[in-house]
Amino acid sequence: GQAVRFPEEQVRPMGRAARGVRGIRLEEGDEVVAMDAVRPGADVLLVTEQGFGKRTPVDQFRLTGRGGKGVRAMQLSERTGPLVGMRVVEDDDEVMLISARGVMIRLRAREVTRQGRQARGVTLMRLDEGDVVTAVAQVAAARDGEPEGEEAPE
Repeated sequence: GQAVRFPEEQVRPMGRAARGVRGIRLEEGDEVVAMDAVRPGADVLLVTEQGFGKRTPVDQFRLTGRGGKGVRAMQLSERTGPLVGMRVVEDDDEVMLISARGVMIRLRAREVTRQGRQARGVTLMRLDEGDVVTAVAQVAAARDGEPEGEEAPE
């Protein structure tokens, strides 16, 4: 449940064969689940395997240097499960939560409770026994003049 926030300029341009640079120092058994560019005034939406989630204002994540251990982004437990996704969202954005059994729900970011970094979140998706959230996807906004849900002409 750790997160690190650092300036993009700390990652120099490299070729595609380059190894890259360390963004966050991980503990044994940890893995990176997501990364996103920060927008001023936005929130960080965090979602766990058991369907818990919350929004936390970006400014609650202090700016640090890359390669650190980061700060706690969410209080995790057996009940919440591990983090499965993160997105930087604004009130008008919509996201989809997708479970291992193919259940999907769509919700507006403003419907998710805004909480501090130490909170565990609230239930965003009720799951059947044995099912888990596997993905969080941001829904693309409809372009001006196009009704939502219709495909653009080819």
